[in-house]
Amino acid sequence: MTPSEPWWKSAVVYQIYPRSFADSNGDGIGDLPGITAHLDHLVALGVDVVWLSPVYPSPQDDNGYDISDYQDVDPVFGSLADLDHLLAELHARGMKLVMDLVVNHTSDEHPWFVESRASKDNPKRDWYWWRPPAADGGQPNNWGSFFSGSAWERDEATGDYFLHLFSRKQPDLNWENPEVRQAVYAMMRWWLDRGVDGFRMDVINMISKDTALPDGQRAAGAPYGDGGPSFLNGPRIHEFIQEMHAEVFEGREAELITVGEMPAVTVEHAVLFTDPERRELDMVFQFEHVGLDHGPGGKWDVRTLDLRDLKRSLGRWQEALAERGWNSLYWNNHDQPRIVSRFGDDGAHRTASATMLGTVLHLHRGTPYVYQGEELGMANVGFERVDQLRDIESLNHHAHAVAGGADPAAVMAAIAAMGRDNARTPMQWDAGPQAGFTTGTPWIDVNPDHETVNAAAQVGVEGSVFEHYRRLVALRHDEPVVALGDFTMLLPDHPTVYAFTRRLGDDELLVLGNFSGAQVELPEEVVERDAALLLGNLTGDVDPAVLRPWEARVLRRTVTG
Repeated sequence: MTPSEPWWKSAVVYQIYPRSFADSNGDGIGDLPGITAHLDHLVALGVDVVWLSPVYPSPQDDNGYDISDYQDVDPVFGSLADLDHLLAELHARGMKLVMDLVVNHTSDEHPWFVESRASKDNPKRDWYWWRPPAADGGQPNNWGSFFSGSAWERDEATGDYFLHLFSRKQPDLNWENPEVRQAVYAMMRWWLDRGVDGFRMDVINMISKDTALPDGQRAAGAPYGDGGPSFLNGPRIHEFIQEMHAEVFEGREAELITVGEMPAVTVEHAVLFTDPERRELDMVFQFEHVGLDHGPGGKWDVRTLDLRDLKRSLGRWQEALAERGWNSLYWNNHDQPRIVSRFGDDGAHRTASATMLGTVLHLHRGTPYVYQGEELGMANVGFERVDQLRDIESLNHHAHAVAGGADPAAVMAAIAAMGRDNARTPMQWDAGPQAGFTTGTPWIDVNPDHETVNAAAQVGVEGSVFEHYRRLVALRHDEPVVALGDFTMLLPDHPTVYAFTRRLGDDELLVLGNFSGAQVELPEEVVERDAALLLGNLTGDVDPAVLRPWEARVLRRTVTG
């Protein structure tokens, strides 16, 4: 990496969901000492940054994304001393630590909210969005929550309602109040002073809201209106993020990484958020590509992916951020079903499809994120019963949908395909009881396929998903064209082949991926008979004119002019 380029352009981030990574004390819940004990796995993979999902004190209504104290560790995960030890051990191995920052909302058990709801004249009343009932005595507006039901909860003591875009136990902070912003910034500086290397910011583009809180447009038959236009990329969002940068990151930027999770962010907004001259964020997480298999009814209305839609989406983001800004690259995280089940084949072609998907993603321009178990090809569970579920989003959806007359079997099938619990089953370390995750009873069942899909069976084993991911990480470190080269989409209308080039000076890579279980003849324009194979995911003889099922290739070409 040239001195003028930020270090994170050649970095790979690994996300850990602490509850499900490794349990050190047998209580069935992953913890910080468990993570520290498995750092050799991350060293072997070669990643540069660990992003830790929330470990703060929390009632765990939304598995830790409902925070009751921003400056401590929940005892279920360990202690601040355990976190300091993990941080020191990561730094000793040349890795950085990114904390999850959840400041659109707190837990309703956070002292700020406890004070806020104490009385209408409490000094912290304006730290949250309190409103009196509407003229008819009902909710202040017609917004719905992302976790089903109304976005408003009535407080019996004062008669007012408070806004919660997510769970009723996750009241939204009022960022219009400068005291709120300063409290958040002070907390962030506290973590950076402790040695943390940056933040992944949960739904950060929701912190600015239209203060009028107007009704949202209600689709025919919908129980609630769409409040999104009033809180997604709201009127003061760039002002708030720039203020955050000035108050927290100024003077520390060179060593940090900042990424904002931003539902419904557009490419136009993303350029503004990530343009270095605007001093906001390094990169954003956008959701467009992981919404392409959603039908008109949303994520529970599952559709088959059309690869041409995926190419149009990712290609547009590559083009928009080519000159200014930067992309985050991901298939999986704690909120998404497993990609090998979603866009690949988790049956006969699991290894090939998992490695093809990884290759295509990591060869794009941007910073790749690997979610725990993705490097093993971990798959969806195939949930069949409600009692297998733990996620509030899925449980609420099932209850509301079935109460509304939906077919329970169809509801469960959609949850099996798209539910967040798919990403939250325990990390599969070995073929033993509970996959080596715990000696106790895990908080959520282990995927039965752990007997064949696990780290012990893959690390150091040629041809495994893990070893392929290790090569992908090394490729980004070793090849400047992967980190910095430009991007050109090829074959945009081909239904099964994903093809593009990366070029830096005279160095060009051609990347090919077959998104199907059928052999495909390549169009002549991407047939390379003399190029060197830099990386492939299948063994055996390569036919330059044919891609085998789920095959991926990275070919090096030297070009002039």
